Amino acid sequence: MSRFFSSKHKNLEPYTPGEQPKDNQYIKLNTNESPYPPSKKAVKCALEAAKRTQLYPDPECSELSTLMARKLGVDREQVLMTNGSDEILNFAFIAFCDNDHPAVFPDISYGFYKVFAEVNSVPYEEIPLNEDFTINVDDYVGIGKNIFIANPNAPTGIALSLCDIEKIVSSNPDNVVVIDEAYVDFGAESAVKLVHKYDNLLVTQTFSKSRSMAGARLGFGVGSKELIADMNTIKYSTNPYNINAMTMAAGIGCLSDEKYTTKNCREIERVRKYTAKELKKLGFELTESMTNFVFAKHPDHDGEKIYSRLKCNGILVRHFDKEKIADYNRITIGTKKQMTTLIETLKKILEEC
Repeated sequence: MSRFFSSKHKNLEPYTPGEQPKDNQYIKLNTNESPYPPSKKAVKCALEAAKRTQLYPDPECSELSTLMARKLGVDREQVLMTNGSDEILNFAFIAFCDNDHPAVFPDISYGFYKVFAEVNSVPYEEIPLNEDFTINVDDYVGIGKNIFIANPNAPTGIALSLCDIEKIVSSNPDNVVVIDEAYVDFGAESAVKLVHKYDNLLVTQTFSKSRSMAGARLGFGVGSKELIADMNTIKYSTNPYNINAMTMAAGIGCLSDEKYTTKNCREIERVRKYTAKELKKLGFELTESMTNFVFAKHPDHDGEKIYSRLKCNGILVRHFDKEKIADYNRITIGTKKQMTTLIETLKKILEEC
């Protein structure tokens, strides 16, 4: 670091994104991207918008926000579109957390929660998961702190029920509860309907997974009008034009083609079931995933070695160094063909070990 880097960030450990290698042609199963291209309508709208990029984009994302609100069954003022769901999560840490309102989140979850807390100088607590990687709901009941929960969780893939979510939200009326639903479209139940009942609930989602727009960077938050107004204050104090014109247009096109999104989600669920079944035949142990990935370990083989051997064979998966999950690998669900190749490669690796 330079001699000018602020001392307040000297111990900051930045988030480590998944590998995006350029040295080889890999089957990429490491960053939970969709194996399917974006909707043709999304691409067409983005290309049209590209012709007008000499102009600033609409800072209010009026058309896109209206379409999203209509889809979710909420008012336009209850939606905030952002540059990926990471931005809305960061806005929440900035807007609602401070020394008097610390944050809590699971010790095994999306790694950015800890980074957002530290970069914004927010006191935080990481609450351990149960031994089976499930969240103990009672750990969050009446805790009196701002809560961040990925549901389904990552990298475990395990989902809480809507009843459990409501129990947490209702028992912390004076604190904000953020439910990060990046993977909700693959079989879990969304908590969006609860925003009509609880003014302390913020639900975040993304276009990166189910809508095949990871490269476009588009996400959103849903909550009470007051919560959204607070985060708009943060947005307009940092980057009013947070979503570029082509991404905004692609989002509009995507929302006009929901059949395509739904079809892809159901196919990913089908291939996930197939993958889990085949992995279990090979002796792998898996969590109950409700996402577009599986979380798997083999009782007789080191997780990092499996990751390395797969990489040598042209397949990327995600391995984490954290002690509790070091035996596991997170494997994105690709096409049926890609997953069949994964299974056949694993068979060879296990035979050689």
